Amino acid sequence: MTKYSFRYAHHPEDAKNYDTQRIRKEFLLDSLFNSKEINLVYSMYDRLIVGGAMPGKQELKLKTIPYLKSENFLDRRELGIINVGGEGEVSVDGEKFILQKKEALYVGKGAKDVTFKSTTDSPALFYLNSAPAHTNFPNKKITKDNAEIVHLGDDKLANKRILNKLIVNSIVETCQLQMGLTELLPGNIWNTMPSHTHERRMEAYFYFDVEDGQSVAHFMGQPQETRHIFIQNNQAVLSPEWSIHSGAGTSNYSFIWGMAGENLDYGDMDVVAANELR
Repeated sequence: MTKYSFRYAHHPEDAKNYDTQRIRKEFLLDSLFNSKEINLVYSMYDRLIVGGAMPGKQELKLKTIPYLKSENFLDRRELGIINVGGEGEVSVDGEKFILQKKEALYVGKGAKDVTFKSTTDSPALFYLNSAPAHTNFPNKKITKDNAEIVHLGDDKLANKRILNKLIVNSIVETCQLQMGLTELLPGNIWNTMPSHTHERRMEAYFYFDVEDGQSVAHFMGQPQETRHIFIQNNQAVLSPEWSIHSGAGTSNYSFIWGMAGENLDYGDMDVVAANELR
């Protein structure tokens, strides 16, 4: 079964007036994984689709949705997949890829038949990002062995972390989609510090491996007009191009960042010093 919903884009002057309930309604994606379902959210921010697939041992097929007005989901799109659950299999036009936890798969424009299934009793959890694409690039599986790994941060600043660049242009050709995975080390809680914005692309953050009973405060908004959303395990948040995107957890955690827009330069960002945030 495929379920889908729609989110509009927002002007920052309007968004700064939202109360807690409205902020959560517009930006939080709180139900991506349900057993034997694919859940998709179509966003007007660079038309990124954020989703989750939680298959059993029977295949779940990725079907087109009305917003696309296309025969197949990937007729005019590319797709990034990162598994955050048990071992699973993704089949792309008959070619099968086994993904362990924290492994990724890029699927190029034009694929007709994409299916998901779990291969063990512990269900796979396939986190999905999809963006419009203008040409076809080859499908490619990315593991930690061929990821670009960067060690960042400092225990003193509580932001020591491992950045795994998975679906980025230094590793796999894409039209505009980029995805990676960041792991906070034990005793560290802050991600994406110093905060920044990047006006030529939007972003979505997906938080996982958040311990039961713990939470992550995701900070968003213009640098001088910030807001926060408390996020639980396996939930995502949309980040407009005008918004910062940082978080602090009550324990360490991992998160996936996905970007879409007109620029593939990872370093394209306007940094805001911590003492300049309001």
